Amino acid sequence: MDFQLTEEQTLLAETTRDVLSGYDTEKRNKAIDTDPGYSPQVWAQLAEIGVLGLGFEEDAGGPLEIMVVQAEIGRRLAPEPVLHAALVPGSIIAEAGTDAQRQLLDEVAAGQRLLAFAHAEPGMRSSGTVATTAVRQGDSWALTGRKNPVLAGDNADTLIVSAALPDGGTGLFLVDAAAVTRESYRTFDGQRGAQIDLADTPAEPLGDAVDAGATITRALIRASAGLCAEAVGAMEESLRLTTDYLKARKQFGVTLSKFQTLTQRAADMYVSLELARSMGLYASMSITDGDFDPVIAARTKLQIGRSGRHISQESIQLHGGIGITAEYPVGHYAARLTAIEHTLGSSQDQLHTLMGGLADYQIVTL
Repeated sequence: MDFQLTEEQTLLAETTRDVLSGYDTEKRNKAIDTDPGYSPQVWAQLAEIGVLGLGFEEDAGGPLEIMVVQAEIGRRLAPEPVLHAALVPGSIIAEAGTDAQRQLLDEVAAGQRLLAFAHAEPGMRSSGTVATTAVRQGDSWALTGRKNPVLAGDNADTLIVSAALPDGGTGLFLVDAAAVTRESYRTFDGQRGAQIDLADTPAEPLGDAVDAGATITRALIRASAGLCAEAVGAMEESLRLTTDYLKARKQFGVTLSKFQTLTQRAADMYVSLELARSMGLYASMSITDGDFDPVIAARTKLQIGRSGRHISQESIQLHGGIGITAEYPVGHYAARLTAIEHTLGSSQDQLHTLMGGLADYQIVTL
């Protein structure tokens, strides 16, 4: 099996890298400290090269293209909400929306409309049911409930909201963000999110008002794969910064790379990176083949979480005090990797998912 990127995928990665090349720690800190939390100029450039429309059409790229883009975003710690404001909610509209609703995707791909997928609720586990309710009011629908966290929900123009249907099941609805009450906030890793409150808020069914549980599961698996790809890029750059530091920093008259114990720890970090990279590729390739398996997603997220924690902690330890300063990037990579681990279920949650499926396997006896 060929695991090499195609020429087109390599070019996409290089082009994305060029667009994001202006970000250093200082510029990133400035971007996340001011509204909207990222660079509108960079957002427009990403739209221009086709990144914001990946996966909407069969000829517009797919999971592997999203993987290479997300890896570059992770490598530069770019704050642009490509995954949460465009690709994941856009894929939901592309899959379940009507022809008229799919017209919104042209604006999304052009960077003119921001989306957000409002599914998570306070206290809801990854496999829990939603408490937000949908009620038919004549020819229209109204939603009531609270969604939090809604990543990229602070600046979204249109929300895709999951809600319990009167006859059972979970439906998906399009909601004008101007019609909700939202409380925006910054997460500790510099990203943005919001709490969305709905009170008899007008809503339009996405497609038909039927159970969309399978669509939601596929969207969450796509989001998980995208986050894992971003984490691999962040891990790769964190390891590079650490090895460069070991080669340059001197102690007792010699560089730290001369100390065998430190180089062994760096080698262990590389092993963690390669484990994460292979699992991230496995997840994206599975989605490409149409296999939206929650077990594969859980296995991948578990390895990404373990590798991310190992690499981020070792990066800070091998750098020393400078590793946690706001002016140096290593601490920011650690924060982002920690946030990714806890988004869509922590490593512990993934273990519970895998443990819950043990009964599906036959017992092997010798």
